[in-house]
Amino acid sequence: MILFNRAPYCGTEERYIAEAIRGGKICGDGPFTKQCNAWLEERFSAQKVLLTTSGTTALDMAFLLCGLRPGDEVILPSFTFSSTATAAVLAGAKLVFVDVRPDTMNIDETKIEAAITDRTRVITVMHYAGVACEMDAVMDIARRHGLLVVEDAAQAVMSTYKGRALGTIGDLGCYSFHETKNYSMGEGGALVINRPQYNERAEILREKGTNRAKFFRGQVDKYTWVDFGDSYLPSELNAAYLWAQLEHADEINQNRLDTWKRYYETFQPLAQEGKLELPVIPEGCAHNAHMFYIKLRDLEERTAFISHMKSKGVSCVFHYVPLHSAPAGLKFGRFHGEDVYTTKESERLVRLPLYYGLSAEDVRAVTAAARSFFERTH
Repeated sequence: MILFNRAPYCGTEERYIAEAIRGGKICGDGPFTKQCNAWLEERFSAQKVLLTTSGTTALDMAFLLCGLRPGDEVILPSFTFSSTATAAVLAGAKLVFVDVRPDTMNIDETKIEAAITDRTRVITVMHYAGVACEMDAVMDIARRHGLLVVEDAAQAVMSTYKGRALGTIGDLGCYSFHETKNYSMGEGGALVINRPQYNERAEILREKGTNRAKFFRGQVDKYTWVDFGDSYLPSELNAAYLWAQLEHADEINQNRLDTWKRYYETFQPLAQEGKLELPVIPEGCAHNAHMFYIKLRDLEERTAFISHMKSKGVSCVFHYVPLHSAPAGLKFGRFHGEDVYTTKESERLVRLPLYYGLSAEDVRAVTAAARSFFERTH
């Protein structure tokens, strides 16, 4: 069976984890955590980056930093993972879902402004498949209406929009280093802080409400509980695993892009014949090959395709069930405007195996299995 995903592995992970153990500090904010933070800041020209226990807790921190109060509203796409929404709910917000663009499956920037009310405080974008949302338009809307922007860049490490790293454009950005992502620490994430006024508050949030970070920098002679906080600090063992990946970041990125390109070129004739649709990468967007998906005619054909691929030894999966139709979505939010594309497009989309180290032979097997489906059914 060709698996849909394998967690990235570079070969130095065990050595770095052993170094962390020998160093005697495994609870977090040790040398490996600091190296990862510094690498992300330097590579992406980010003002400040803090590793977190997950992409979800990075989002939790982001929305708490936004200072939301009960009844405030957050605009977001419905085609996203539950974490994008639950983090806003945790902060006390009401969710306002808007439709996606069918080309990128990202939030439709032309639908955002009409969804703004006097209770709107935050616009949340999620860069689906590591392909950027139309950030110039989003930031223009946010600035004109005095709103904050949170970038859910969980899938977008190494992706850019007009030369700027995703996660660094809005007020706050969030990365994920889950095992399904391009770079992994098992469970983990990072908060990208693009406004210096959030730095101190973020450190307090992350360190259980204490000013411990200032103490370790020698800025105070003792640390104490100063505000609300939680435990968002990952283990040094996880950071050591991630460091092995970041050292090979370009190699991993290029390997994934090569696989993505092979898929795209192989399926282009089928797309030209109208048998499927391929991903769209808008001008000015450089993606990270987080995933390769195709769109089929409808839900029925997608179900048949997944079954066919399984029979050929290939694991293919669909993606999100739109949040606005889920029980929690109905409880915590509402859909603004018409659901023209979110549900319809989500039911057509299927993801193919793509991970660091996927062999060219396996890619050929995946594409051959897919072609046999279309030869049989069309």
